Amino acid sequence: MAKRLSVRDPVPSDIDIAQSLDPLPITEIAQSLGLDDDDFITYGPTKAKVKLEVLEKHRDTPNGNYVIVAGITPTPLGEGKSTTTVGLCQALGAYLGKRAVTCEFNLHLTGDIHAITAATNLMAAAIEARAFHEATQSDAALFGRLCPAGRDGARRFAPIMRRRLAKLGLEGAADPDALSEEDRRRFARLDIDPATITWRRVLDTNDRFLRGVTLGRGPKEAGHERESGFDIAVASEIMAVLALAGSLPDFRERLGAMVFASSKAGEPLTADDLGVSGALAVLLKDAILPTLMQARFLCFYQEGEGWKEGRGRTPDCSLEESIAQLVGRGSTTLEATPVLVHAGPFANIAHGNSSVIADRLALKLVGPEGYVVTEAGFGADIGLEKFMNIKCRASGLTPSAVVLVATDVALTRAGCANLARHVANAAAYGLPVLVAINRFATDTDAELEAVREEALAAGARAAVVCRHHALGGEGAVDLAQAVVEACAAPRPEFRFLYPPEMPIEEKIRTIAVKTYGAASVSFTPEALASIARFTEQGFGNLPVCMAKTQYSFSNDPAAKGAPTGFDLRVREVRASAGAGFIVPVCGDMMMMPGLPTRPAFFEIDLDTATGRVLGLS
Repeated sequence: MAKRLSVRDPVPSDIDIAQSLDPLPITEIAQSLGLDDDDFITYGPTKAKVKLEVLEKHRDTPNGNYVIVAGITPTPLGEGKSTTTVGLCQALGAYLGKRAVTCEFNLHLTGDIHAITAATNLMAAAIEARAFHEATQSDAALFGRLCPAGRDGARRFAPIMRRRLAKLGLEGAADPDALSEEDRRRFARLDIDPATITWRRVLDTNDRFLRGVTLGRGPKEAGHERESGFDIAVASEIMAVLALAGSLPDFRERLGAMVFASSKAGEPLTADDLGVSGALAVLLKDAILPTLMQARFLCFYQEGEGWKEGRGRTPDCSLEESIAQLVGRGSTTLEATPVLVHAGPFANIAHGNSSVIADRLALKLVGPEGYVVTEAGFGADIGLEKFMNIKCRASGLTPSAVVLVATDVALTRAGCANLARHVANAAAYGLPVLVAINRFATDTDAELEAVREEALAAGARAAVVCRHHALGGEGAVDLAQAVVEACAAPRPEFRFLYPPEMPIEEKIRTIAVKTYGAASVSFTPEALASIARFTEQGFGNLPVCMAKTQYSFSNDPAAKGAPTGFDLRVREVRASAGAGFIVPVCGDMMMMPGLPTRPAFFEIDLDTATGRVLGLS
């Protein structure tokens, strides 16, 4: 009987596919990228942390092509950006013979999100403790406890205190006892204004009952109660700092620059002022290293009366030749695509992109002929806009092309208004836009052709029907070829949506009008007061990171398609000075998601006989 390739129909769940494979040792994946044994630290057999020294080793290597995958406005189930990102890389590597690396969001893995949670909550504890001690101690007592006498009777500044001394113009001070009484007071008393504290605790669980809490209810803290709340961990400023830092020194400086409140005199107070930034860096010293993993695709071939497992095929190989190679090579995979998984800020309430460090590292490892494919979260109005105006400003990197993913084509031409606006928005940055149309069994050729025509009419360079979700890299070969051609073609100069010197209010309006289609923007008095304070404190030149529903261009998640003429309401504005952006919170957007009536945990269990995880989609 002739051998033929096939795939499971229906496509198995992700967990079933993952559990059916024997991953290659991560050392082999590292070697395929040219990494030496001393370039990475293994975390078990299938994961590794890549050392930052690799960037220095490859500093003279030209960067590869930089491709960003975004999507149309998603349904609650998403629109397939992650599968497109991985499928595209598999096609580039296994089928077109290009060196390719995927850069993706962190799903906890080596404990990075736990470290971010711990660091954020340590800073919260430090803020409350400092405010409490300042409220209950005299200036002399406070200074004495901050700079206690050693065994020799001499007082010394802790090394971290040098940063606050420099801020106060006292960088030359060496002996605490030599400070004047006024300088001791200025040094020791941050004079925190409780009404301006913006730092919130975080948890990596959707727990709606932590959105608002009262702090300080213990008997020893009576009289120091304060209203606050929790955010989801991936919306924390430390997650954004991790994602936007370009190096370890930059990471350390960004941590120290994080503002948590203002003094009663209106001065911004930072983690360096609090003396906690060094400890935060230690908690996060492993989290700053990108995690190396592999992306795999499982298919089956028929031999005799049975089905056997195969993985991928060689570039420029016929189907029959591929089958023969699969039979001969047994379990050897040609689609073990290297993936750098690092950072995971939510796109609707944070900036929605994986790390600058991972992208820089990948661009060096693939070399000038290679490709790095990374993803922007949720729709292009959110993740892609922030990729361009926040991440690219921070990294200095220029993307080569945009892949825009469209999945739900049931509405055909009437539903393509949303796609068309996203295409136009992406093209406005001066980049070639390619539309990946995910094909499923229920899609007709007429529907797919309608979407393709509308995408091209909206300004896309190409629109390609893809089946990578079912076929792996083979289902994205046409898309990969279109990406290669787009990256090689001349293109206009890359441009941002707004200049950094534009006032904060105008930056918000520019995004709302030019990207969302709003007619106007309204601000609460609290939001305007915050904008005025942040501008006065010197943060007016920072880009803005809109916190907005992902289900619509507008404030209203029920407003589908491409709404226009609406008013975008900004209810509050926060500053993430260490991350390097201002956060306008729009409409009813919550910074801590809540669990639905029927959460996914109903499907999840453990097979106690085998230890196998059950029920993950």
